[in-house]
Amino acid sequence: MSDSEKEKYNEKALAKFVGKVMYGYCFCLLLLGLNDLFKTDWLFIIGFVLFIGLTIFVVVYANTRNRFKK
Repeated sequence: MSDSEKEKYNEKALAKFVGKVMYGYCFCLLLLGLNDLFKTDWLFIIGFVLFIGLTIFVVVYANTRNRFKK
């Protein structure tokens, strides 16, 4: 983006949001790792569903109501 386009966004709020989302993705990956460790299918299903749900939430939340614009 050009500098004039970057000035339209609240970078601090966007960075805080992305940081919190990364905790959610790490939790999903933890469940997927525990699935391999304990050989259970339900941990994989929960982790995968949470991953897909979080991804849909992030796309909708970040692209509605101009939340990160100044």
